[in-house]
Amino acid sequence: MAADTPGVVVGDDGLARPAWAAVDPLMRDYYDHEWGVPVKDEQGLYERICLEGFQAGLSWATILRKRPAFRAAFADFSPDAVALYTDEDVERLLQDPGIVRNRLKILAAIRNARATLALRQEGGLVDLVWNFQPSTTPRPLLHSDIPTQSEESVALSKALRRKGFSFVGPTTMFALMEAIGMVDTHLVDSHRRGSSGVWL
Repeated sequence: MAADTPGVVVGDDGLARPAWAAVDPLMRDYYDHEWGVPVKDEQGLYERICLEGFQAGLSWATILRKRPAFRAAFADFSPDAVALYTDEDVERLLQDPGIVRNRLKILAAIRNARATLALRQEGGLVDLVWNFQPSTTPRPLLHSDIPTQSEESVALSKALRRKGFSFVGPTTMFALMEAIGMVDTHLVDSHRRGSSGVWL
């Protein structure tokens, strides 16, 4: 997310956050209200997987700023709708300045929608992803204490790839696990530590 910073930064509201969430109002709002909150619905999880894939090589702030355009371009991340996208849709999306215009990432979003639909015959995307929740979670004091991947994120990446997903590497999947509350990597001194309800 950001360069290593010792511990948290206390904002003008008196709340302690990591440096990456302490300055930019958009990032701060995302950190305070969404990051680390459990996501257990198919559409929400499909959206997070797509956005994490689009984020690869870019800043998360860039993705957040483009999120409304992404939602418009990808039918509010309805996997049923995106699974029907055609080559013409791909070309249309490549002309959309509001999103990340990367052909491979756009194709991955469509492929992942189709894979999401196929998983409904096997218990669904949510069950597959949450099956890889670890038995423990990190307790980081500093940003540098947070791993970039884990045994579980490696296994989740392999499982999703076997099911036809792409742009779901181990590091991307660990970021997903953080974002959806499967692991709690809020710094120990952050006001959000333990807020997911998954980890006490």
